[in-house]
Amino acid sequence: MLLRDLLPMLHRLAPLELAEDWDNVGLLLGNLDQSVQRIMTCLTVTAATVAEACQENADLVISHHPLFYRPVKRITDQTEEGRLVLTLMRAGISVYSAHTAYDNAPGGINDQIAGILELESVQPLRPALAERQCKIVVFVPESDLARVSDALFAVGAGVIGQYRECSFRLPGTGTFFGTEQTRPTVGHKGRREEVVEWRLEVICPERLVDEAIRAMRAAHSYEEPAYDVYPLRPGYRPGGAGRIGRLPRELTLQMLVEIVRQHWQQEAVRFVGEPEQIVRRVAVACGAGRDLLADAIRAGAQVVVTGELRFHDLLAAQADGLNVVLLGHYGSERFAMENLARRLAELLPELTIWASHRERPVVRL
Repeated sequence: MLLRDLLPMLHRLAPLELAEDWDNVGLLLGNLDQSVQRIMTCLTVTAATVAEACQENADLVISHHPLFYRPVKRITDQTEEGRLVLTLMRAGISVYSAHTAYDNAPGGINDQIAGILELESVQPLRPALAERQCKIVVFVPESDLARVSDALFAVGAGVIGQYRECSFRLPGTGTFFGTEQTRPTVGHKGRREEVVEWRLEVICPERLVDEAIRAMRAAHSYEEPAYDVYPLRPGYRPGGAGRIGRLPRELTLQMLVEIVRQHWQQEAVRFVGEPEQIVRRVAVACGAGRDLLADAIRAGAQVVVTGELRFHDLLAAQADGLNVVLLGHYGSERFAMENLARRLAELLPELTIWASHRERPVVRL
């Protein structure tokens, strides 16, 4: 399988448009025409995971954390990052990272944690806004209708969910008065004309509007096509940051902590709050949950299960009456990379796919 043919599947599992604005996701290193037979998943690209990828002849590493967060000014063997990149390049290993796209995706890491906790009525803490859309309305003679609509569809207009080439068409009457400088396609200049026209409406992503208008004008037979562009109020797409839901029954905070410890097999799970306090409404934020604390409080969460928080964030949560359960950054995300390896192995049985065997948490007991 070529790498370029694998990318759409990875995008379906973790749509990159769900990533946070500050993140760096997608294919970060590699050749689209590379043949991929062996894939390793891991949480982070480190010396240990790179060594394993090289020794196991991996073609692609899917890491959760991006290989690069910020623009790279130089790649040399004088930095750890540079040495890792050079080693990967020499071995012909590509690197793909989904990071917050996988955190936020339906079925992604936060949904997986919510599922482990058996939360009900789960919703994103911060729903993902859908791509901004506009409605293009253009008036065309019947002879232009097919040509203009095809031109708009070809650039990506007329897509609603899983449906393509969507439009609305309504016949009506248009009028115009052409001056002596005009060359009307229909009727004559120097007098008011009435022409049977069709109102053609299509939805178009805002980023494609200019291209769509150019295509429409090129396909239209009029010198000056009449058209309108209306911005639409953005809706929401599936997914988003964090999750909020309800436990099947009320638990004490201590009972919830024990459930977390048993499932993640971590005695080091820590918490903030009174052990006997009753909780039911639970927020989830894998990795570092600081940016979602305010969202959790607004959503009425009684406890947030997250990877890590800074000391002063813990104090702030405590002051706001929000209990906290800390899985550790590694614990809150590494399991999902193992799940991803299993899922990809099911989807691509002809490939060899595994989660890194050598990756270990940085903090040990």
